[in-house]
Amino acid sequence: MEKEALQKAKDWVNNPYFSEKDRGEIQELIDTNNTSEIVERFYKDLEFGTGGIRGILAMGNNRMNRYNVRKATQALATVIKKTGASDPKVAISYDSRHFSFDFAKETASVLAGNGIKSFIYKRLNPVCLLSFSVRYHKAVAGVMITASHNPKEYNGYKLYWDDGCQVTAPHDNNVIDAYYAINDLNTIAYLPFEEAEQKGLINWVGEDVENAYYEMIKGKAINPRLCQLKGNDLSFVYTPLHGTGLIPVTTAFKNLGLTNFSIVEEQTTPDGNFPTVKSPNPENADALDLAVKLMQLKKADLAFGSDPDADRIGVAVSHRGEVHYLSGNQMGILMLHYICSNLREQGRMPGLPYFVKTIVTTSLQEKIASSFGVKTENTLTGFKWICGKMREIENKEPKRNFIFGTEESFGYLTHDQVRDKDGVAPITTLAEMALWYKTKNMTLIDALDKIYDQYGYHHEDLLNMNYFGSVGSNKILRIMDKLRKDPPAVFAGEKVIEIDDYKTSKKKILATNKLVDINLPSSNVLGFVFENGNKLFCRPSGTEPKIKFYTMVQDNKQGTLTDKKERAKKKTLAIIDFVKTICEKA
Repeated sequence: MEKEALQKAKDWVNNPYFSEKDRGEIQELIDTNNTSEIVERFYKDLEFGTGGIRGILAMGNNRMNRYNVRKATQALATVIKKTGASDPKVAISYDSRHFSFDFAKETASVLAGNGIKSFIYKRLNPVCLLSFSVRYHKAVAGVMITASHNPKEYNGYKLYWDDGCQVTAPHDNNVIDAYYAINDLNTIAYLPFEEAEQKGLINWVGEDVENAYYEMIKGKAINPRLCQLKGNDLSFVYTPLHGTGLIPVTTAFKNLGLTNFSIVEEQTTPDGNFPTVKSPNPENADALDLAVKLMQLKKADLAFGSDPDADRIGVAVSHRGEVHYLSGNQMGILMLHYICSNLREQGRMPGLPYFVKTIVTTSLQEKIASSFGVKTENTLTGFKWICGKMREIENKEPKRNFIFGTEESFGYLTHDQVRDKDGVAPITTLAEMALWYKTKNMTLIDALDKIYDQYGYHHEDLLNMNYFGSVGSNKILRIMDKLRKDPPAVFAGEKVIEIDDYKTSKKKILATNKLVDINLPSSNVLGFVFENGNKLFCRPSGTEPKIKFYTMVQDNKQGTLTDKKERAKKKTLAIIDFVKTICEKA
């Protein structure tokens, strides 16, 4: 591997397609005999996954840089031209990460070189506005330059198709094939940005599109009159974590009448270094430290945060003098219940309502939906599958009505006008929900406990096992291979009664060895169902060097809610410890 990687590094240095500066970066690695870094940058090409590319920013075949952006865009252009679309257009947006705007311009230049028009926002904007732009401009595709919530060293290229959803079959595989077919970068068509702009191949997107989005989500509010009359009764804090959320989120709050909020000033400026946080991921409590401190200082009710491309949101709640951080599952539980209960109470529940969740999202949501006559649709992990299911239903069963989409990893969709997780509209839903409960002298924690009392206590947790580089990739493969070929019969006292292998699309009932089809696309995911109804799912991340384990534990035994919470958490920790042992031995 070292010899092959070194040769690829030398080929890079000798290729005049790359700039002198970029060739020099690799030459320095060769001169200093930095073998380990050369291997990491050249042992493979940067992979084009089913949604795009993502990687560490640097020069090299296996790194995120302008050349791989050009390569990905040429692949996209090749596929678009093969569709035969007349006057094809592509929407482009970008976040605050290093080189995001540069990569957006590179994308537009390659599209222009292929005679394809692009519509690019004048200012950085989140995922939801990229998806909205695709639909607004009737574009054939969309590109979002972002690495979402990854650390500052990363950036990425997310690909969307004509409905505003992340690209799915067959278009994803067609783009992937076209990407790997590019062996000579000189074959990539390219028109300098300014020249393409003068020729009308690059168009700037302004406030008219943004305002259309804001008006749309304002019209989707559940209790807009309450917000207009009593919006100032709710006090809260918001931070964009140096990302794209500041203008969209604060505009959405103000439009709805929720104006009693404070901004974390230290985190308002877009900055790819994310200097005030370890990682700009609102799933992690420490990312909200400054927001929580301001919440406590202001004696506010809540603190919200969104990640760099504002498609994930985090929430901290002030409850009886303590700070509580809601999990992604808990936010989904609360929003689903709030939407369903209010639509029914207001007589606005549409006919044939449905909501969509992923298989690793809490099953408590299915119980809630069922109680309101709402059908649950389960999909593979990732919002592309949630929105793909929406498209399928829209095409085949147009009389059905979407009301909510959610995944456990802090992603939500409260309307059907974009087709990816939307961090802007759901924040307003959470805020109006908090206001609604406050009029009943309840916090969101009170509301959650009331739901647990009604439907039974459910506790979910996520274990991330990180394994970096080529060695880590092999480790993850061994773990999945071990669990698939020689699965334990018992996990920490939990007897396995069913194994769901989403790679083979088969569910095995252990008592009878009967195989049942799983009607979902193939994916490298394993699910273990235990005798008492608890579950464990495991899957390698598609965007990060880690393998994820999702635990789902229920406790409907006798005792107080506090008793149930303690038992469920204890059982969860036992399962997690058992899983860690399996990983260590693999």
